Amino acid sequence: MESNRIEYKRELTDALEKEAVAFLNYHDGGVIYLGIDKDGSVYGVSNGDAVQLAVKDRLKNNIQPSVMGLFDVIHEERDGKDVIRITLAGGSEKPYHLKKFGMTEKGCYIRVGSATEPMPSRMIEELFSKRTRNSLGRIRSPRQDLSFEQLRIYYEESGFELGEKFADNLELLTEEGLYNYAAYLLADQNGNSVQVAKYAGIDRVNLLQSKDYGFCCLIKTCKLVLDHLEGVENRVINKITSRERINLSLWNKVALREAVINAIIHNDYSTELVPKFEIFDDRLEITAAGYIHPGEERDDFFAGYSIPRNKILMRVFKDLGMVEYLGSGMPRILKAYPRESYIFSSHFIRTVFNVSEEALALEQEVMAQTDSLPAKQNDGTVGETVGETVVKTVVKTVVKTVGKTEREILGAIRGTPEITRQALSEITGLSVRGVEWNLSKLKSEGKLRRKGSDKFGYWEVVEESYE
Repeated sequence: MESNRIEYKRELTDALEKEAVAFLNYHDGGVIYLGIDKDGSVYGVSNGDAVQLAVKDRLKNNIQPSVMGLFDVIHEERDGKDVIRITLAGGSEKPYHLKKFGMTEKGCYIRVGSATEPMPSRMIEELFSKRTRNSLGRIRSPRQDLSFEQLRIYYEESGFELGEKFADNLELLTEEGLYNYAAYLLADQNGNSVQVAKYAGIDRVNLLQSKDYGFCCLIKTCKLVLDHLEGVENRVINKITSRERINLSLWNKVALREAVINAIIHNDYSTELVPKFEIFDDRLEITAAGYIHPGEERDDFFAGYSIPRNKILMRVFKDLGMVEYLGSGMPRILKAYPRESYIFSSHFIRTVFNVSEEALALEQEVMAQTDSLPAKQNDGTVGETVGETVVKTVVKTVVKTVGKTEREILGAIRGTPEITRQALSEITGLSVRGVEWNLSKLKSEGKLRRKGSDKFGYWEVVEESYE
């Protein structure tokens, strides 16, 4: 029968969030069963998987503050029928409320016996006055078998040594002594991956390349994304004149670095969303989960005064010299790009950096000189034309890219000899056919061997060829 901790529902209804809020605000939490009537009769639910997904989505998106880590949705079988059990813990960020009604009597509920009742205004005010700001430090890591060798290496490279109590010192533990979500993000292995996508044109129709950087320490992810955007995508156009050497890049280097780091540090990971980076012919878009209220809060955001969303991550990035607390990142960005480069929505903050028109004009000017006459060298012989120089530069770039792809493939195989072609495709951003072509090439060059059958065998890197 129903009680102060158990609620039965015959089917998924619009009242789900209200019942969930009541249990979240109740000190002991509670359990909601879908597929069971008020009298305890089992009716079951159809398409249990779809119901589970719908429940998770509604609890995450329709209740505030974030309830990440406070609920579990499990499939059970009773009397041969499918039942969904929703277990909710009493949260520490009370009062929880329906997002659309806010902290009002229409939005806040509490469990009274076996009933769900509106929360009185006085109780709402008292609970709110005791609330501590939600943070990654209060969300329990979905895994507790974490290791931190990558983080340890980065600290050692910065002149620090992580002692035995580093998890406590870096605030990577909950009040119960368990790893929190910040620890999960900084661990050697986790389930988060940041995507860098490149498109042909100015829309998302033709995807040229997609690379995933993640499932590892967030510091490493950040460095990999920066390496790719700064070293590969943000090409520099050079022109030497009789008076000066002109160097222009597609995006301002300082602003690019600040925007990437800001997106990774300040992303709202409690939503289970990660930042994404998208490259188009005319712009770069950086999208992070989060929300900044209009008015004074946005003015503070642009002035660099906004409160860091993830203080634990901010502290670690500062320790490693990648960021500082002084809020100088935003003023640096605004030196190169206007406020209009930021687009705010109810769930995301998007940064848009247009490609430099000056850089494109210079690139077109340089390419137009490919038909220039040969220049005389000091010894009187004919030197290279500008066109020949451009061709050589392009060839060098292609060779460098091919070498990078080979190193990526060999490195992945060295770490996981039984890795599949599909996995290599995801790592390199190549098609499966492109991976197969590279594997064949590496085998013919004596850099790679195949041991066993295609289905059950594994790869072996010839170590003397590995660089």
